[in-house]
Amino acid sequence: MELLGAPGAGLAVAAENLFPPIPSEVILPLAGFAASRGEISLGAALLWTTLGSIIGALLLYFIGRAVGRRRMYALVAKMPLVTTTDLERSEEWFSRHGAKAVFLGRMVPLVRSLVSVPAGVEAMPPGRFLLLTAAGSALWNSAFVLAGYGLGENWGAVEPYADVLQKLVIVVGAVAVTLFVVRRVRSLRARRVGS
Repeated sequence: MELLGAPGAGLAVAAENLFPPIPSEVILPLAGFAASRGEISLGAALLWTTLGSIIGALLLYFIGRAVGRRRMYALVAKMPLVTTTDLERSEEWFSRHGAKAVFLGRMVPLVRSLVSVPAGVEAMPPGRFLLLTAAGSALWNSAFVLAGYGLGENWGAVEPYADVLQKLVIVVGAVAVTLFVVRRVRSLRARRVGS
């Protein structure tokens, strides 16, 4: 940010969308802190970080579009523990809740990166995807940039709370994946025994 200013913050947030281990929960308060010191303007910090979120999300959306539905089914058919029926169910879920998933997903660590791909695979209209992504990203980014701005020199105080939220999401996700795998393995064993 010192080198590139507000566009640097936007670039860092775009990279966070593509590489989730880069935490926006650190980048955004730091941008707010830079604004509180007058290094960048608050408006520029908000604009560029949201623009960075949109650019990163659009790249993943277009990757999903490029993969497409047919290729996704071909990939899933080759994957262990996952069936095309699972993919059909996820498509049905996304068609019912896709707008909410894209909007709210922008505010959940890890999900904010991943939700763009199914939106692309399901061919959500690009304008709608863009609007939902911009709205969700603007809310998320504003909360953290403004927290960093308000805290000034103490901007790092935001990180422990964001870190707890991120770890909670990861733990819940890991538990959900573990339960899915255990149930799927039991189901496959039951089918083999029944055959």
